[in-house]
Amino acid sequence: MITFDNILRVLIHVLTPHTELIAQTQPVIANRDLNGRVRLVLPGSVEQDSKALDSFRLIAAELSNELGAHAFPTEQMILFEDDMDAVFSGASKFRLGDVEGAYVVDRLATEGRWANITEVTDGAPRVVFFSIKGGVGRSTAMAASAWSLAQSGKRVMVLDLDLESPGLSSGLLPEERRPAYGITDWLVEDLVDNGAVVFEDMVATSELAHDGEILVVPAHGADPGDYIAKLGRVWMPKHNAVGIHEAWSQRLDRLLGQLEQRWQPDIILIDSRSGIDDVASSCVTDLGAGLVLLFAIDGEQTWSGYRILFDYWHKAGVAQEIRERLQLVGAMIPDIGAAEYFGSLNEHSWDLFAESLYDDVPPGETTETLWNFDDSDETAPHYPWPINWHRGFAALTSLHSRFQQIDRHEVDSIYGSLINGLGVSTSFQEKKDDRA
Repeated sequence: MITFDNILRVLIHVLTPHTELIAQTQPVIANRDLNGRVRLVLPGSVEQDSKALDSFRLIAAELSNELGAHAFPTEQMILFEDDMDAVFSGASKFRLGDVEGAYVVDRLATEGRWANITEVTDGAPRVVFFSIKGGVGRSTAMAASAWSLAQSGKRVMVLDLDLESPGLSSGLLPEERRPAYGITDWLVEDLVDNGAVVFEDMVATSELAHDGEILVVPAHGADPGDYIAKLGRVWMPKHNAVGIHEAWSQRLDRLLGQLEQRWQPDIILIDSRSGIDDVASSCVTDLGAGLVLLFAIDGEQTWSGYRILFDYWHKAGVAQEIRERLQLVGAMIPDIGAAEYFGSLNEHSWDLFAESLYDDVPPGETTETLWNFDDSDETAPHYPWPINWHRGFAALTSLHSRFQQIDRHEVDSIYGSLINGLGVSTSFQEKKDDRA
């Protein structure tokens, strides 16, 4: 019996014997609709080529038979399209295995685009703080990173994109300094071309920084207003005057560009929502981040969640586009049994990366021309940047008041590996931008 999970396997099995025909015809698109049913979309020219058309009809009949409920009837299995770019537009898409010229286009009920990896943006480095599950100290680590970077003279912009569980601004701003508006306000106002009204009043400066500056862009303003009603609209796409579709994540990227142009930060830190949802997808894949920090604790929920995501990137053929941007962060390393815990964390992390992201090393070959790392290589993306558990941060009621009393030595003792890693990674990114 064929289920949704078998669709890609069947497509590869049926199409692989016809690679020559597909390469000559390309692109050949397997369109998977909102209900999970598949049919082929072929260039309009095929309709005029009787020999090719007959071959594709046989392929379509085989697919219809093999896929069962996940295919259209044979007579409805083929669509012709003169503008194939229009079929790709706005959809999640990826290559179908090793079948040259064959692609899968997924029509999703959401606009999450985990398979579309945007190129690293020019300008200020963007760093995403992401976790597969919440409660791992991600937002606190981001606040500490912003504080430390600012202490070293950087102008740091931090964005709270955990829109459904906001709160980062409270870590860096006292209540009286919070701005009037936030990201949700701009996203809603932008739908009616009114974003400029709130733009200047959605950024506040934290007084915690001394040598540098911390610019905070919260999820909402000092008065959240009708936040739930606004939250239900932020994900909306926008159509401009000439009908061009702009996904919500593209609108968000446009906002980041405007914020960067207006305030000229040296680095942008983005607090993502945890889990595999639309907001996380936008932060990790759509905003051009050069570094994505994957916060992890050593537990099956963590590894199974990341495995789902890594396997998807591998199957979608985009692993090479995203893997060099990733870095695992070991969250809340316990103070008792720390060495044993870290060893287990590193082992499970290496297993995860090796399964889906690292290149296989054939017997007798070296890794010099392959993207692969030894499990103990401290420069590898799987090798955790440890954050030590600390009672003074774990039970905070006010991050802002805690940072008013903190010193660099204390921050370094807890977050030193993370902060040092951020400095090295973003400096490397800046050098690459300069060379470009």
